Amino acid sequence: MASVHESLYFNPMMTNGVVHANVFGIKDWVSPYKISVLALLYEMTSSKITLPERRRLNKLILPLQQGPDLTLGQFLKIVEECCPQTAYAVKLRLHEMADGELKDMEYFFSTLPTPFTAFDSEAYKTSVVGLFMRHMLLAYNKLSFSQVYKLYKSLQHYYHSHYAKPTDGQVGFPTLAADDSDMDLTSTEDTVGDRVDKEELDAPLHESELRFDNTPSRGPLSQKQAEYFLARQAYLLKNDENKSLKPAALQQELNNMLKFNPDFAEAHYLNYLNSMRVQDIFLSAHSLLHYFDRLILSGNEGKSNGDEGYGRSLRYAALNLASLHCRFGHYQQSDLALQEAIRIAQESNDHVCLQHCLSWLYTLEQMKGSESTVLTQDSVKMAAHFCLPYLGSLDIQSLVQQGAMQGKAAHKLMDALKDTEILHWKHSLSELIEISLAQTTSIWRMYGKSTMALQQAQLLLNMSSLEPVNFGVHQNNTEAFAVALCHLAELHAEQGLYSETSEIFQHLKEQFPPHTQHSKLWMLCDLKIQFERHMNDRKYHLAEPLVKAMSALNKTEGLYRKAQVLKALNRSSEAYSILQQLQVHCEKTKCTEIIIRVMLSTAELHWESSSFSTSLPLLLQALALARQHHLQSLASETILHLAFTQLMLGIPEQALNVLHEAMEPILAHGAVIDKGRAMLLAARCHMAVSGFRVKGQGHLDQHLAALAVDSLSAAESYFSQLSCKERLRDVHYLQAQLYRSMGQTSQSNKSAMNFRLVDQELQSPGPPVFMQL
Repeated sequence: MASVHESLYFNPMMTNGVVHANVFGIKDWVSPYKISVLALLYEMTSSKITLPERRRLNKLILPLQQGPDLTLGQFLKIVEECCPQTAYAVKLRLHEMADGELKDMEYFFSTLPTPFTAFDSEAYKTSVVGLFMRHMLLAYNKLSFSQVYKLYKSLQHYYHSHYAKPTDGQVGFPTLAADDSDMDLTSTEDTVGDRVDKEELDAPLHESELRFDNTPSRGPLSQKQAEYFLARQAYLLKNDENKSLKPAALQQELNNMLKFNPDFAEAHYLNYLNSMRVQDIFLSAHSLLHYFDRLILSGNEGKSNGDEGYGRSLRYAALNLASLHCRFGHYQQSDLALQEAIRIAQESNDHVCLQHCLSWLYTLEQMKGSESTVLTQDSVKMAAHFCLPYLGSLDIQSLVQQGAMQGKAAHKLMDALKDTEILHWKHSLSELIEISLAQTTSIWRMYGKSTMALQQAQLLLNMSSLEPVNFGVHQNNTEAFAVALCHLAELHAEQGLYSETSEIFQHLKEQFPPHTQHSKLWMLCDLKIQFERHMNDRKYHLAEPLVKAMSALNKTEGLYRKAQVLKALNRSSEAYSILQQLQVHCEKTKCTEIIIRVMLSTAELHWESSSFSTSLPLLLQALALARQHHLQSLASETILHLAFTQLMLGIPEQALNVLHEAMEPILAHGAVIDKGRAMLLAARCHMAVSGFRVKGQGHLDQHLAALAVDSLSAAESYFSQLSCKERLRDVHYLQAQLYRSMGQTSQSNKSAMNFRLVDQELQSPGPPVFMQL
């Protein structure tokens, strides 16, 4: 017995209920939905429509012809939005056929304008409308009588199901004309059913078989519909994943497509892209291998010669398999697939594919932790030789990234990026322009130049894409935009603008939902901002649960944050063990930033045991490493730690001299919390140099004491921006002690009152103010 969908659709590739592999060998076949589209085209060519309405309808023609079949309700709603009069005429035309007899549908096809004779209408043979009508007429004329009858029955159900009452299951129809109300809507159907010999039918018709709803398994798509669907979804996955179908819905559509044509290679490839969205390694590899196999079975088995054809597809299929394994960390399998792609490309003398393989080769070496600079430089030379600006630019950007990680000077990296930008604008490589701006933003952030990073991020976000707008999608959902927005959120959070940061993350959640491939970027960024905020407020019980979430997204970041929480909870031995493991791991992976931060955290652990002299070698090593790699923000952070150590060792004059070196970059580019810490440390150094004693009445240098007062006032302003109560309590305590030593009783009492209010609000004792940075 033929299946439900085979009985509803004319499919010349169907024999004895079996769909052959080449189901898309026929351009189109007739379906009830396409009869509705024909009715719309007929009304457009035969009736008078105003110019604005005709323009709106003309925009609908191609999507309606190429898109998947719609229900009658969806179809009429789209047409009514453009032209209500035409929608009513189409509804009337369908009513005449569905409530009439089989001859009414025959008459409709006979009255359609012939594309070869309609010279003055939209149905001319070279027009989109004319080609569609010609395909439909050819497909309809090839139908046998039983197939025509099945088409008519499916048309009746297609029409009647739109007006069926969901409560009692009875069919009700609109009154389109005054004389239609007395028509017997069931007698015609029964009479026609009696006249047709049931032995002529391929399969009996039941109500369950006539069900035509909007479920994914609504029958096979024609070749044009399948191509349009795949092209649209692939474009959306690349440029605006949020507007494409959800992974589960797209999977159902592809399963339905592959059910009728298991050898449709392009559907397997889109299935591979869809599986990559949800990080399904098994299904993505399975689909890519099926795509590989289907190309071999397509006719040119194993052919690897020639620039075009299946040989070219096989080369790039192996290359995609290598990139898949590389993305999931399967380096051995990736290397084997890459060698296979290189072998096939060498056999066919395909230099472009070989250049792609070379680019992936140095990427693979880089991900394995090996030195890949020489391979990257060779790739740049070969790309220039074969005039491949896209690959050459990507290679240069990779070299810039490696140079930044190796500590190259910023001006050298920016000069290299400037040369690539000239190449981008010359060839209108919009995607690479965005990547270049995002990379520049990241480099400035790494070097601690927040103002330059903010400028580059704003430049990217306000840039108009050079790419053509297809399917109504602007190219603003790429990874480059996600990176720029994350940097923007971090910059706002550093300045204490948490409400603006929340708005940025809300936008990121809308543009990159959790199921999309770039959502991990903003998820990790959001967790880091929340963690730092809780740690600054010394709310360690809120920061601790965030560590597990960060570890799931980035193991290195999670370990580092875990050590910070353990250190804050006075679990020093556990924190020290984690920091040592992390330092060994980061030295292998050459992650300089984390190495420096680990050294600073280890020095803070030495402070807790009053081993300030022991922390000096670590801090000096961290400072040398930060300056070697031009990491200004980390160098300033290290100088703060050095100044504090020297203050605690009893040499405040030297601490003050060291602190002045970092004050300018911190105030220019640093976060608000760092500015407050620097000013508080400067005030303490001034107080120590001026001869201030908490319980003593010695001589006090009024000039240095005044400088300390100003520094404390600035620190109070910075901490107030962050609502950092713990640090405000320390500032008020020092202000009260300093004012009392200076003989300013009223100011001392005011500061003491502020200290008392904050202390009562916190209701928890803090660490000694003189023992922390």
